[in-house]
Amino acid sequence: MDSPQLSRLYEMAKRLRLLTLNGRLESLLQEAAEKELPYADFLDRVLSEEAAGRFEKQVTMNTRMARFPFIKTLEQYEFAFQPSIDKKKVLELAGCRYIERGENIILLGPPGTGKTHLAVALGVKAIQQGHRTLFTSAMGLVATLARAYAENRLEERLKLCTVPLLLIIDEIGYVPVDPHGAHLLFQLTSRRYERGSIILTSNRSFGQWGDIFGDPVIATAILDRLLHHSTTINIKGESYRLREKRKAGLLQEPVLATISQGGGA
Repeated sequence: MDSPQLSRLYEMAKRLRLLTLNGRLESLLQEAAEKELPYADFLDRVLSEEAAGRFEKQVTMNTRMARFPFIKTLEQYEFAFQPSIDKKKVLELAGCRYIERGENIILLGPPGTGKTHLAVALGVKAIQQGHRTLFTSAMGLVATLARAYAENRLEERLKLCTVPLLLIIDEIGYVPVDPHGAHLLFQLTSRRYERGSIILTSNRSFGQWGDIFGDPVIATAILDRLLHHSTTINIKGESYRLREKRKAGLLQEPVLATISQGGGA
């Protein structure tokens, strides 16, 4: 292809913001010539590559905007180490139909059993399937809502928290929530009820949520909205972190048993 025509193609690709095509134009043209591709096949290849490139960039951007504390995948999760988890059920949830139905996922279990890993991995799957996702710690969320309330911007903040189709709230129960914070969380769960999905992790059983919020009534109201359309996964295994210390002989079995029964992060 002559240089002026190639230059025009590059310029048109730039004007149309076909960024993937702009970087692959010459190689695609060469491949089409070598294989004698029909015009329709060549156009299909060009548009497919552009669409794939744009989707990849969108996934990268949405992953960054999700504010995950780390990136973990389901393929990295050691299901064999946590036999209490129904792997088939988790893989079914990875299909994200629960998001389309506005349902929730509750991950309960002792410290170090991989609750946050699973929550992040499911969040990554959601982003890969085109769903906006936001990750936050429970205390960070309460602090953000309380600050917005104090600045008379609570309505604005609640609206922002309902934009992502999936909201991940990590570590409910590790630190008590005061009554004002509990009411703010109730408002958020009410806003998202049947409109957007929540993945929530906690080291405390549902019966202990009254202690977390210092008010059994508000705890019941929050749970009522979370559990109405939800899947609960109870993890009863050993902590990954403590396993490594036990293998190294740094922890005695009685100490392990006490930690496992006492709850925590």
